[in-house]
Amino acid sequence: MKLNERSLAFYATCDSPADNAGFLYKRGERHTAYHRRWFVLKGNMLFYFEERDSREPVGVIVLEGCNVELCDSAEGFTFAIRFGGTKSRTYVLAAESQAAMESWVKSLSRASFDYMRLVVRELEKQLQEMRQGLAGGCGGSQEPPGPWKPKPSGLEQSRERLPALPAILPKENGCAVWNNVLGADQAPDTSGCGGHDEEENPRPPPLPSRRRVSNGEAASAGAAVAESPSTFCRLHEQYSREMARLRQDWQQRQRGPRP
Repeated sequence: MKLNERSLAFYATCDSPADNAGFLYKRGERHTAYHRRWFVLKGNMLFYFEERDSREPVGVIVLEGCNVELCDSAEGFTFAIRFGGTKSRTYVLAAESQAAMESWVKSLSRASFDYMRLVVRELEKQLQEMRQGLAGGCGGSQEPPGPWKPKPSGLEQSRERLPALPAILPKENGCAVWNNVLGADQAPDTSGCGGHDEEENPRPPPLPSRRRVSNGEAASAGAAVAESPSTFCRLHEQYSREMARLRQDWQQRQRGPRP
């Protein structure tokens, strides 16, 4: 990435959030006097301005390959930013209070990408250990979980408890017989209600006793059935004659008396 003074000035004064900001005293490189400057920390770049409302920074310190240390000085709350190498410059700064100094030392120590790389590696290691712990807590089984099956509802459970009915019900005299389905060998229930069997299944109500039809009764019933069409025909003819007579009387009244 290519940087120049304009891009650095824009980044220093833009509305992006700063990691830390405040007044610090900076010792000069040639003269040992301290000058009060406004410092702004953004990422791994430490900008400093002459005043808080200055439009452009006076300088910038790239916080890579450096160490932040406390130092003994006549000025209180002093710390230094030291770079490796014999010809590298050491920046000596002083805060206005102990709390401000601790805040700046902590922020500057965490600003480099080397520190962020170490933090990411440590977090990845902790995440891997947590995954291994979860796998061990589950019995070490590597098999994927099976498909989820819903629990049967109360209606389905009651259906499972009911005995299976045959495809074709046995019939007697053309009617289905329940006693042959739900245990014909059981004694009939004379209490007047169905009740339940040994497996707590509902039992159908008892059927009324069947009476065998004698030959004489069957003959009379057949004669009655045979006579029923002739009786209907006679009633129909009688009703037709009555309607014809009433219609003739009505027509005569409409015509009036003959002259």
